[in-house]
Amino acid sequence: MYHIIGADNREYGPITPEQMREWIVQRRVNAQTRTKSAGAADWKALADFPEFAGALNLTGLGSPPPAVPPAATAAGRSSNRIAAGVCGILLGPFGVHKFILGYTTTGVIMLLVSLLTCGIGAPVMHIIGIIEGIIYLTKTEEEFIRTYVDGRKEWF
Repeated sequence: MYHIIGADNREYGPITPEQMREWIVQRRVNAQTRTKSAGAADWKALADFPEFAGALNLTGLGSPPPAVPPAATAAGRSSNRIAAGVCGILLGPFGVHKFILGYTTTGVIMLLVSLLTCGIGAPVMHIIGIIEGIIYLTKTEEEFIRTYVDGRKEWF
């Protein structure tokens, strides 16, 4: 069993050797990921563990940065729900809520429709923003992450 330090500087584990090999293949960890075996006091680079050398060499993971485990990643991004919801309601015609969620293309579409129609399209974009803002705010954190962060659902 092993423990790792994720990119968010939090400790994760215990992790089985099989799970560690899967994470190597999935690029969740790499040769530089700080690792220690269960019961050990010192942290070492994952590359210093001979049992994982083969998996690291096969995937060429000598240099990419360590990835954050999925739970930490989702938790870090979930706080965008409230900001996106409020901006959708207040600034819907400008697509600010889309930019907050990382949907650049849809944000640009909303902004251009509002501007290029000399404001005629803005009320429609505002209605869409209000609807989406209310949807974001009424979902639980878990539903929001599953739908808009992991699922990348860009409209409604």
